[in-house]
This record gives sequence, C-alpha cells and structure tokens, in this order.
Amino acid sequence: MHILISNDDGYLSPGLAALAQAMQAFGKVTVVAPDRDRSGASNSLTLDAPLTVRKAPSGYYFINGTPTDCVHMAITGLLDEEPALVVSGINNGPNMGDDTIYSGTVAAAMEGFLLGVPAIAFSLQSRSFEGLEPAAKIAASIVRRALDGSGLRHPYLLNVNIPGHGEDIHLAPLVTRLGKRHMAEPVVPAKNPRGEEIWWIGPAGAAKDAGPGTDFHALAQGRVSITPLDIDLTAHRLLGDVEQWLKSPS
Repeated sequence: MHILISNDDGYLSPGLAALAQAMQAFGKVTVVAPDRDRSGASNSLTLDAPLTVRKAPSGYYFINGTPTDCVHMAITGLLDEEPALVVSGINNGPNMGDDTIYSGTVAAAMEGFLLGVPAIAFSLQSRSFEGLEPAAKIAASIVRRALDGSGLRHPYLLNVNIPGHGEDIHLAPLVTRLGKRHMAEPVVPAKNPRGEEIWWIGPAGAAKDAGPGTDFHALAQGRVSITPLDIDLTAHRLLGDVEQWLKSPS
C-alpha cells in the first residue's frame, strides 16, 4: 500500500507530521508538500514559472508551488508507483461549506481524484492544533475503513472536518452535505510602512445554511463531518433554461 500525503500549510506543519505518522500503519508513505503556507491557493497550477523539488531532513519532499502542483507532480512524474490513496492535511482550521472552493487542503485531495486516485482531505476545527493527536487517530480510523474495500465507489473524494476537542471523539461520524456561508466581510484597508494604501481580504462570512445535515451542524454537535465531493460544475437545472433562452427572439 502506497499513500501520498500533501497539505496547504506547508511541509513544516504539525498537522502534516501527525497525519504522516498516522498513515505509517498502512504501508509506504510519501510526503510532497508546499515549501510554505499556501492556504487559499485553491486548485491553482503554477504554469508561469519552473518548480523545484527538495528533500527535507524529515524525508518529506517540498515544492515551491501550490498544493495542486505537489500532488500533480507527484502522480505524473515524481513517484515510481501510483499511490493507492491521496490524503491531505491535517489542516489548521476547518474547511466547510463555501470554504472548500478556496481550500488548498481540499484542492490537494481533489487533484488526486482528478487523476483517478481516491482521496481524502482532513481539517481540524481548532486553529491552534489543539486536539491534533486524537484528530490523527480519527484520520487513521477513516482511512482504515476506506481501504478495507467496504463499498466506496472508486475513485472517491471525501472532505473530513474534525471538531477541535482535546479528548477522543467517541460518537460516530456524520455523512453531511456542504453548508453555505453569508457573503464575505468587506476588504480591510490599511497603510504599508511607506504610507501606501494596501488591502487585506476580509473574513469569511458567518454560516448561513448550517442546519441538520450540513457539515457546520455536525461540528457544532461535536461530530466528525464526512462530505463526499464531486467536480461536475454543470448547472444541470439551468440546461433547459439556457436552451430556451437561445431559441427565444433577441
């Protein structure tokens, strides 16, 4: 069994180390991660500059690119054998609802999925990595279940969010759908040391759709959330509308 691990917090992240250690129980582990924090990189590929691959004393490979670059390069050339599974994380902070669109953690897993390899993204609710040890155990239990061949259709893409508790979580995970956030807060203006105007992206909006069945609701109840994802962006409900629109007089 060969597992490829990546993330978006960079190769020095404690969450990456905890996940890599937990995956050792399943066989060969290869870590290919960004050289620095690339949170919010989404599915971007670096096409305007060459990329370099270096190896850290830990044995991890790190690349001066995005999470998507890391997984893409690993599967399409760096690895001697295709992995059986791609896992991403453990992210410093949750990736729920609309966050999944921007998340480099989810994007790393998604790239594996796009290349035909099953993939799971893991994120921890705590932004201080509180509860990282039990989170790694939960990740291992989910991977063990995914690898036992018990009914998941291949390839699959799972987005897992883990409550930031300091103790083990004993309740069973919930299968959820993505919730929805309100519009993001406005950008934040500031000045740099030279007095020039600069801008910071504002905080994410509060949860809008966080009812039962959503990932937001699961974490609020102290439950692990597992959301199966797909990548068909077609607005199927609008296909007929667009056809009629094209047929109508201009």
